[in-house]
Amino acid sequence: MDKFRMIFQFLQSNQESFMNGICGIMALASAQIYSAFDFNCPCLPSYNLVYGLGILLVPPFILFLLGFVLNNNVSMLAEEWRRPRGQRGKDPAVLRYMFCSMAQRAMIAPVVWVSVTLLDGKCITCAFCTSVPVEALGNASHPSLSQGEMKQVLARIPCKEIYDGQELIANEVAVRYLRCISQALGWCFVLLITTLAFLVRSLRPCFTQAAFLKSRYWSHYIDIERKLFDETCAEHARSFAKVCIQQFFEGMSTDLTAGHCHLPRKAPADAGEAAEKLLGITDRGTMNTALKSWHRCKPPLHLHPPALPSGNGWAGGGQPPAHPPAPQREMAVYYSRV
Repeated sequence: MDKFRMIFQFLQSNQESFMNGICGIMALASAQIYSAFDFNCPCLPSYNLVYGLGILLVPPFILFLLGFVLNNNVSMLAEEWRRPRGQRGKDPAVLRYMFCSMAQRAMIAPVVWVSVTLLDGKCITCAFCTSVPVEALGNASHPSLSQGEMKQVLARIPCKEIYDGQELIANEVAVRYLRCISQALGWCFVLLITTLAFLVRSLRPCFTQAAFLKSRYWSHYIDIERKLFDETCAEHARSFAKVCIQQFFEGMSTDLTAGHCHLPRKAPADAGEAAEKLLGITDRGTMNTALKSWHRCKPPLHLHPPALPSGNGWAGGGQPPAHPPAPQREMAVYYSRV
């Protein structure tokens, strides 16, 4: 158990690196899934476009949502977005920073899927095989085919075993033409995503450095505050349960020894330590009220240091204390009587 606890603490302390590793694994997994996927084009005019674009767009959307699901900060973002304002306002810039950070990681696997799919060319060949320019690549003046029959023939281009339109256009010519377009789109997509990633990662902090640092700082603060609150709640629950169980067994021991001469045993020393960790909250209703108050009205982000005396007076703005010390009060009473 200690080893698992150490591993869990390491993952918590290196959550950003861990999430980057998870996104990288998902990207590699998406490429492997596509390579193992059995692509079967229906070779029908009314289904080719739906099937090809569905394979191109639906799995990336699923991988994008899965990237958000595996990110632990999604619940934190939703909680910060939906919580009441209370004594602490909500900064939209911080929420945007948190969402953009999660979206950048979640986009890795979908981008890999779309890139691999376009470079492979099967989806584009299946989706747009009926749009092949027969006038430029084949024999558009075929006398025995109507427009509908020509589309039916062209829809069978991805299926070599049932394609029977060699007189209209050669199967290899159409496949090479569509695959060339698909690979060109794939490389353009990779170039576009790489350029956008470079601009976002390098140029954004240069133009809005102060806002960027502020958003990053408060996003880290929200994450750390939530973790510390969960740890404090867990420690309080443990101490509360420990005191309740000890009081239960002490009561049972007192009832069992009431008719005998044996004195009840003293409570263990750690019971007092557990009671100190309760922080004054010792019943269920008070704890529920504290939890509701934390959700509805979190404390303001402003620390009030205690007033300390200085050489020229008091640190609290030069204001004298509300009640003078006891010796000064006695001297004032004495002089008033004189």
